[in-house]
Amino acid sequence: MIWVGWRQQRTETVIAAGILCLLTLLLLPSGLEMASAYHRDGLSHCLGQDPSSSCARAIDSFTSRFESTSNLIGWFTLVPGVIGALLAAPFVLELEQGTYRLAWTQSITRRRWIAGKLGLAVGAALLAALALTLLVTWWRSPFVHLQGRLDGAAFDSEGTVVFGYTLFALGLAAAVGVVWRRAVPALMVAFAGYFAARLFVDIWLRQRLVAPLTATWSVSGHTTPANLNHAWVLTQHPSDRFGNLVSVPLGRCVRLTGNHGKIVDPACLAAHGSGYMHAVYHPASHFWTLQLIETGLFAGAALVLIGFAAWWTHRRVA
Repeated sequence: MIWVGWRQQRTETVIAAGILCLLTLLLLPSGLEMASAYHRDGLSHCLGQDPSSSCARAIDSFTSRFESTSNLIGWFTLVPGVIGALLAAPFVLELEQGTYRLAWTQSITRRRWIAGKLGLAVGAALLAALALTLLVTWWRSPFVHLQGRLDGAAFDSEGTVVFGYTLFALGLAAAVGVVWRRAVPALMVAFAGYFAARLFVDIWLRQRLVAPLTATWSVSGHTTPANLNHAWVLTQHPSDRFGNLVSVPLGRCVRLTGNHGKIVDPACLAAHGSGYMHAVYHPASHFWTLQLIETGLFAGAALVLIGFAAWWTHRRVA
């Protein structure tokens, strides 16, 4: 049963492996070059809260050099959806074509057939998610040291969330497929559902999974609180010393620095009745808490969907 199931699953598995190999070939040269540049330029010595002007220029040059590839990785968030839906295809195709009946008339029971088909798909999905996570984590390592891991592109491709994303796409494709019994439309609907769910979580839900922190600081010192280093800042605005919003024309009070950064002019803020800034943020220490909660949400939904697909196939498919 396992050998037959693998033979039926191998085409989609090879395609998924091909996608990962293509991504590896794309990222490997720039990843090696970036790691070399990071150490050659001594950027590890520029990780303090207030780096010198030479460090700021070096960091800006490094970021600009590899920014295009870093932006491309933001699109890798679609890869778990593609792989998950793809690996569910053999299971749905058997139901569409009716070839499952041959297996059921032999010595293979329905439960064993369902467990074998879905088990192989889940195993392949977890291996693919592991490979993708390791690849992107390795490539982004210098950027993580400089910018942290709460940036959207980094958060979506590191930690444990990729496992949840991939299983969710697989479960959604299987659940839609067993009801519809048309593989191509079911996979398209599943991918659209995956994309919609990811968009909802990224834009609205994630920032609400854990209560954010707040900070109010004086801009006269030209420094920001240490907790804001590598933090995910949700909102930031001029305020009084109690954190209450003060209306200030920031366009007049923000000046560009030589390395394309921005600084707030304390004198300008004081002239408009504000010498403080207030921020609502998730500190870098919230990374794993947010990761595990989000992984649990997607993995839990995946288990429900896979369980539904198994139940429907066992009870409703003739």
